[in-house]
Amino acid sequence: MTIQSKAAPVRFDGVSKVFGKDVRAVDNIDLHVDAGKLVTLLGPSGCGKTTTLRMIAGLEMATSGKILIGDRDVTKLPATDRDVSMVFQSYALFPHMTVLENVMYGLTFSGFAKPEARSRALAGLDLVGLKGFDSRLPSELSGGQQQRVAVARALVLEPQVLLFDEPLSNLDAKLRRQVREDIRAIQKDLGLTVVYVTHDQEEALAVSDEIVVMRNAAIAQMGTPRQLYDAPNDRFVADFIGEANLLPCEILSVDGDMAIIEIEGYRHTLPSRGLPTGPATIAVRPSRLVIDSGDGVPATVAKATYVGVRMEYTLTGKFGQVFAVHDNVDTPLEPGTEVRMGFAAKGPVLLPE
Repeated sequence: MTIQSKAAPVRFDGVSKVFGKDVRAVDNIDLHVDAGKLVTLLGPSGCGKTTTLRMIAGLEMATSGKILIGDRDVTKLPATDRDVSMVFQSYALFPHMTVLENVMYGLTFSGFAKPEARSRALAGLDLVGLKGFDSRLPSELSGGQQQRVAVARALVLEPQVLLFDEPLSNLDAKLRRQVREDIRAIQKDLGLTVVYVTHDQEEALAVSDEIVVMRNAAIAQMGTPRQLYDAPNDRFVADFIGEANLLPCEILSVDGDMAIIEIEGYRHTLPSRGLPTGPATIAVRPSRLVIDSGDGVPATVAKATYVGVRMEYTLTGKFGQVFAVHDNVDTPLEPGTEVRMGFAAKGPVLLPE
């Protein structure tokens, strides 16, 4: 017995969700999730990401707009008629049932005969690396193993869309990395359509084909992890996807798609992103700042922190304060050291606000 994928695309056309008279949790969003892709909804608390996920599941009904799964309009359909499965933050396992009984539960509830439900459940446990754990109780498992049981229970239903609501938030850092890799591997192997909600930027970058950054009930930007990291649309996305230093600069000239910027006499060439000459703002990742480059902006090391694999520095100057990281842990810079701060060749990005 093998688990099959019936992956289908998901589409939101002008979907809004209003609670009460005027609490707009989701505001007129358009969203397309391709079949077989893992798309993450990312954003701060209260931005609308979980409400969006629950509307796909049918746990919340859209106030306006249309939701399609495949070619089927599911806007008004209850959760039981949508062919989706959801993995919750809390795992939601039955403590008095064995692992096998937990995974079989949805199958027997859906009308599968016991022998087939058992066969599917065992295949699901094998898929998530829990072969031989079928007779254990949830209390006898680690947090990561419990989460895998929850994933297996969702997978065996062979849903068109698999939904994850903050699935790793109850795990410690090392387990989070392992389980997110497991989820990504299963998604790719089976070609599943997955919509995944998290507030953890690193988690989103690690698992996603595309990321939807949400803010104030709307979509701020959507793109691949690299697109969002390297070319954020605005200050919010730049600062939310990984860490970013925001610095004022002057665009001196624009030649086609490239611009020359200046900060305190230091010049750098980068994509213009449609901006004209004049004052502007750049976003620079901590890893793309070059310290003591010889040619750069004068700065002072205000703080130096050793974190094992790298040094973390806080630099200050006329520009304000920036956060930088450096791989050289053997000869760290001491606080008070005067340095020059430059940019890597592929360093800063202009923000087209």
